[in-house]
Amino acid sequence: MNYRGDGGWIMNIRDLEYLVALAEHRHFRRAADSCHVSQPTLSGQIRKLEDELGVMLLERTSRKVLFTQAGMLLVDQARTVLREVKVLKEMASQQGETMSGPLHIGLIPTVGPYLLPHIIPMLHQTFPKLEMYLHEAQTHQLLAQLDSGKLDCVILALVKESEAFIEVPLFDEPMLLAIYEDHPWANRECVPMADLAGEKLLMLEDGHCLRDQAMGFCFEAGADEDTHFRATSL
Repeated sequence: MNYRGDGGWIMNIRDLEYLVALAEHRHFRRAADSCHVSQPTLSGQIRKLEDELGVMLLERTSRKVLFTQAGMLLVDQARTVLREVKVLKEMASQQGETMSGPLHIGLIPTVGPYLLPHIIPMLHQTFPKLEMYLHEAQTHQLLAQLDSGKLDCVILALVKESEAFIEVPLFDEPMLLAIYEDHPWANRECVPMADLAGEKLLMLEDGHCLRDQAMGFCFEAGADEDTHFRATSL
């Protein structure tokens, strides 16, 4: 697939794939391997792209792969174009057919073990030709992969950073306080937020959206974090 610029030259979609691969790997050989071409081929196409655009995309003064400001802007635009091309290809291939092909789903670790046993059988039964790939990661990593097109959708607790994407609420879940059986609050049905003032809380490690949400509520009530212990999952 090609794109014709105002000057009459033709930009190949493959060139954009080379550019994005180089931005992701920051290494010519690894980028070429990921695109299944030789390193000279990838390097030559990048130079050709620079000549056609009339701008330098890479810094040539270092052994490291460093993009110029113009190069980074083009990488962002290339990712957008490649995402749209992917959507068009999928739409064309699925006309008149049931949903098929690869589907990359991202999930936060605190949701995956509880939600997947219900989702996977239903999707397999409804869309038998669908190839599902599941990816567990923390919220900021999932959103970055969704933005870059590596993931098709993500399942996570809503955060401010997700507002840039289309959000479909799946369910509401209460936030609960876990305490020891012999804790003075053990027999309470509800603990007012004000009672958390001065208490030490055990939290998830940095990067978990649930940690950020819990800290927002609890710290506002006057609670503090026990820095001697952090969990990677619930």
